[in-house]
Amino acid sequence: MTFRARLGAFLDRGDVQSAITGVIVLNAIVLGLETSPEVMSRVGSLVVIIDTICLAIFVVEIAARLCARGWSFFRGGWNLFDLAVVAVALVPSGHGFSVLRALRVLRVLRVISVAPRLRRVVEAFLTALPGMASVFLLMALLFYVGAVIATTLFGAAFPDWFGDMGTSAYTLFQIMTLESWSMGIVRPVMEVYPWAWAFFVPFIMVTTFAVVNLIVGLVVNSMQTAHEEVSVAATDAYRETVLARLEAIEKRLAERS
Repeated sequence: MTFRARLGAFLDRGDVQSAITGVIVLNAIVLGLETSPEVMSRVGSLVVIIDTICLAIFVVEIAARLCARGWSFFRGGWNLFDLAVVAVALVPSGHGFSVLRALRVLRVLRVISVAPRLRRVVEAFLTALPGMASVFLLMALLFYVGAVIATTLFGAAFPDWFGDMGTSAYTLFQIMTLESWSMGIVRPVMEVYPWAWAFFVPFIMVTTFAVVNLIVGLVVNSMQTAHEEVSVAATDAYRETVLARLEAIEKRLAERS
C-alpha cells in the first residue's frame, strides 16, 4: 500500500473523524467566546491561541486530504466546501477584509461534512431545490399580484403598510408568516375597509397553508428518497459481503476435498 493510500485510510478512520468533529465543536465555542468583551479581557490570549491551534489543525487536515486524494480532491463537492471555509479563515483581518474574517464562524458548518446524517439532510435539501424553484416562482407571482391589489386598495389609507409595491410585498410577507397579522395589520385595515377580510383570508390560505406546505412536502419527499437510497446501498453492500464470504467458504471446502 502506497503512502497516499495509507494516509487516505488514516483520514477515513472513525476515530480521526470523531477527533475532527471535536475540534470543530471546540472551535465553535471559542469563536463564540471571542464575541464577549468580558471573556476576552480576562483570557483573551488563551482564546486566541486555541483558535489558532484549531485553524492549524484544519489546515493540516485539508493538506493531508489533498495529498491523499490528489486532483480527485477537487471533484468532491464537500471537499471544496471544506477548502472554502478554511480559506476564508486565513484571510487577513486588515485591508477591508474584516467582513470575511467574521465569516470564520462558517467553520462550524464543517460538522456537516464529517457527519453522514447531516450530510444526507443537506444533500436531500439540495435535491429538492429544482422542484422548490417552481414553488418559489409561484409564490413570487402570488406576492406580485397581492402587492398590486393591496397597494391599489389600501395604499391611500395605510401608506406605511401599503404605500408602494415594495412596502406592500413586505407587509404581505409578514402576514404570510402570521406575525401580528390580525391585531397588528388586518383589523386596523378592516376598521376603514370592513370588506378587507375578503382579500387577506384567501391570501393567507393560499400562501401560508398551501404553498408553504408544498415546499415542506418537496423536502420531506427528497429526505425519504435519500433514506431509501442509503438503505438500498447498505443492503447491496451487505449482500456483496455475504456472497464474498460464501465464495470463500466454498473455495476452502473445494480445496479440502
